[in-house]
Amino acid sequence: MPPCCGPRSSSSPRGTTSGCAVPCGPRWSGRCAASLTLRCHLPVVQKPPGGTWGSGSRATYVDAEDWLGAPPTEEPDQTGLIRRHLAAFGPATAKDVQVWSGLTGLGPVLARLRTELTVLRAEDGTELFDLPDATVPDAETPAPVRLLPEWDNVLLSHHDRGRVVPAEYRSRVFRPGGRVLPTVLLDGFVGGVWRLRNERSGARLTVELFREPGAGDRDAVAAEAERLLAFVTGGPGRPVEVVVTD
Repeated sequence: MPPCCGPRSSSSPRGTTSGCAVPCGPRWSGRCAASLTLRCHLPVVQKPPGGTWGSGSRATYVDAEDWLGAPPTEEPDQTGLIRRHLAAFGPATAKDVQVWSGLTGLGPVLARLRTELTVLRAEDGTELFDLPDATVPDAETPAPVRLLPEWDNVLLSHHDRGRVVPAEYRSRVFRPGGRVLPTVLLDGFVGGVWRLRNERSGARLTVELFREPGAGDRDAVAAEAERLLAFVTGGPGRPVEVVVTD
């Protein structure tokens, strides 16, 4: 850790990166140095409302221990981490958990948990793990239309992203510079993207579908988009635009 920034420096007034402009040597200096130090060397949490819908505010950081009410653990709880992942995204493979968490070597941990988990097989024979009290819907159960935000975990939490993003659409969702566009799920798979723009007449939401929707899907997409727009703007649903680009 750079000597200029002690372990509690992220609790400086207001906790913004601009509020902790401390020089950290000849290579990195000024506010840039403080920002890098806070983000890369200290356990911090980005405090709301920074990064929320339409806030436009600067990111505000607070000390993780203050925010969580307890100090970070020295050793990761790998068992708890695996259970949390399965609760959200199971059934999942060992590689899925590793991709989501960034940790490696979780195979032996899953092997120890084997008797405490449900073990399934995918159609290709891949071994999948799930929580014992989790329910897996029938394959014919219809999945409702959903609009997911940028960088949603559903798109990023699987080693095989083809489970959610068809290969032919991958380049239209995962964009240069690490961007992952807001997406539309049709029957559980990505079938389009959406964007929200602020215009003089108000917020406008446009849905771009990658294929012609099935019977009733266009109306379902429009209805879900109107609900999202009402949530974002805090007002009643407004007309949205649904286009198809194949």
